[in-house]
Amino acid sequence: MYLLLIILALGALWSNRSARAQSTETPPATPKVANDIQELEAESLSGDSDPLEYDLQSKTWVGRKGVIVRQGTTILVGNEVHVDQSTGIVVADGMVTLQKPSVYWTGEHLEYNFNTHEITSGSYRASVSGLFLAGETFSGNTTNKVAGATDATFTADDIAQPGYHIHAKKVRIVLGKEAVAEGATLYVGRVPLFYLPYYHRSLTSHQNYWVLTPGYRSTFGPYLLTEYHYNWTDSLETGLRLDYRAKRGPGVGPDINYDLGAAGTGHFEYYLAQDFDRKKDPALAGLSDQRQRLKFNHELDISTNFTAKASVNWQNDPKIVHDFYEGEYRTNSQPVTVFELNRSWSNFSLDAIAQPQVNQFFPTIERLPDIKLSALRQQLGVSPFFYEGESSFAYLRNRVGNETNFVIAGQGTNYAAIRADSYHQIVLPKTLFGFLTVTPRVGGRITHYGETDNAALPFRDEERFVFNTGMEASMKASRVFPTVRSRFFDVNELRHIIEPSVNYVYVPRPNVTPNRLPQFDSDLPSLRLRPVDFPDYNTIDSIDANHVMRLGLRNKLETKRDGEPDTLLNSYIVTDWRLDPRNGQTTFTDIYSDLDFKPRTWLVLNSETRYSLDRGEWNLAMHTATITPNDRWSIKLGHRYFRGDPAFVVPDTDNNIFFSSLFYRVNENWGARMSHHFEARDGTLEEQYYTVYRDFRSFTGALTLRVRDNRSGPLDYAVAFTISLKSRPTQGKRDRMEPSYLLGN
Repeated sequence: MYLLLIILALGALWSNRSARAQSTETPPATPKVANDIQELEAESLSGDSDPLEYDLQSKTWVGRKGVIVRQGTTILVGNEVHVDQSTGIVVADGMVTLQKPSVYWTGEHLEYNFNTHEITSGSYRASVSGLFLAGETFSGNTTNKVAGATDATFTADDIAQPGYHIHAKKVRIVLGKEAVAEGATLYVGRVPLFYLPYYHRSLTSHQNYWVLTPGYRSTFGPYLLTEYHYNWTDSLETGLRLDYRAKRGPGVGPDINYDLGAAGTGHFEYYLAQDFDRKKDPALAGLSDQRQRLKFNHELDISTNFTAKASVNWQNDPKIVHDFYEGEYRTNSQPVTVFELNRSWSNFSLDAIAQPQVNQFFPTIERLPDIKLSALRQQLGVSPFFYEGESSFAYLRNRVGNETNFVIAGQGTNYAAIRADSYHQIVLPKTLFGFLTVTPRVGGRITHYGETDNAALPFRDEERFVFNTGMEASMKASRVFPTVRSRFFDVNELRHIIEPSVNYVYVPRPNVTPNRLPQFDSDLPSLRLRPVDFPDYNTIDSIDANHVMRLGLRNKLETKRDGEPDTLLNSYIVTDWRLDPRNGQTTFTDIYSDLDFKPRTWLVLNSETRYSLDRGEWNLAMHTATITPNDRWSIKLGHRYFRGDPAFVVPDTDNNIFFSSLFYRVNENWGARMSHHFEARDGTLEEQYYTVYRDFRSFTGALTLRVRDNRSGPLDYAVAFTISLKSRPTQGKRDRMEPSYLLGN
């Protein structure tokens, strides 16, 4: 008995010694495999409760309750994973997924080499370069961008029950280029349609395609708008528009997008419409019935921080964009032609602009040229002072234009003059008491005006001197309320930030007042407050005496949602207190307010108002509510009120509009959208849009009905059907799903 105990004790001691000898080699802290590009990292999804095990002899990490393996953008996840540290081979079993660029694979068993990028698997489902595959075996090498499968089913129809699929004995895929199948059978639904001994499919974008928009509009009659696009290379795409409108006539024009590499990128577009109905529009009387329009844009990076841009917009009548490009007209009703060079350095930038009057019927301030050197705010040596300034030289010509509807008030004749301007300012930013930021400033400018060339509007040579001074002061204070909770507003903790600011500006009356100067860059009516301090205030010719304090207050509430910071409320209120009002000015400007409120992640409320203290009335009120509770439906409701300002040239600018937009996705194939604009002043439903979308997987179709009340003449009805390929849903900057584009504008 004692001998047995001694033998067992000696055996235990020897076993313990052997274990200690074996454990002298410790596993690495984390499973990593050196790679030429990035390291391989593996991590247990169960955390410390079930860490990875390390086999010292095979140098393999093993995880049996969920493991994630990463290398750059490649991610592999499986229930049981073996990571061979020496070869980079990972063997995974049970609910395995592999995700990397152009490849998504899922199945029950996978072997993947993170060094050579070779894939070997059993039964699987995968997405490769836009194709969806399923089968028994899959292999490939993503380094060579080649994959193969046997006894495979594949389709490009990305839904659970595809409308069509192909079953093949053997499939070879070159990632991003092509798929080749042998012994293929085409199925529509579950019905075999025909057998293909050899099948080839390109995985690149469509080289050529059509966009068709048939429809009807009151002013067009029945129409058919067509676009044919051909992609010659990745750097060159051409298009041709062929349109016909029963009441207006045919339209044709090319469309070119190009990339010349070092020579820049650009877009060219030309359109010619033979308009039979032109004579019915008095605004087009005397103009040609061959209505034309040309657009050209080019951008070039000459060198680092040195760019050139050209934008040419020509049309032979003032309403062609209004009639045939409604979406663009709403964005910019008077497109201009501009050529620009920009060279920037760390503290300076040089801009040269040329802006001729290409369209004679639109008013234009020609700049031939306008050259400006800007000195960004920069420290003067080791002193506490900072300097900023602008100097410019320009030859300017005011061209009124032939279209009286576009004439700017006070610019009733043509004239031209040179202008040389130089502005310099010194600022001294300081932080006082650890929280108050003050920035006193002092500056001055001198501007030379040459004599105007029009005897009917004589302005003589002038040198104007302007002195300015002032100070900007602001502070930021915040407090955290960690115990604040609200289920209704989805609030978890609360942080309040308050930022009051004051900007004091004093500009004594210059030696030459604006009425003695040609007005090239002058104050124009605006719905928002314009800058009051230099150099942001850039209407050089309108500079006059100014003694004002701009008072602003910003409030911000932040909270945590899903563990991430989120803005609950952001509010800004600002007004100008004129200490010495000029003739026609009130002591206080309107009070401007902006408010964004996000009580829930799916609900956003926006408010923009403008209130007149002098008259005690609202001049502007814009309120919107956007509700997006899920990806199935969303709604936007809003109200816009604007009281007409006598300063605006266009009369009757009041509006009191209620608008709404509702989108509802019935299922993965069908969706609908409707929107309305209602003018409450006279009870007119100005616009109604109704659109039904159908997803055909390879393309999207949309049927749109629009009804518009122009208040003069009959209602304008429009109906259009558009097909948009998913691989190329847009051309240039036009959104094919915008209602105005769906209607052929």
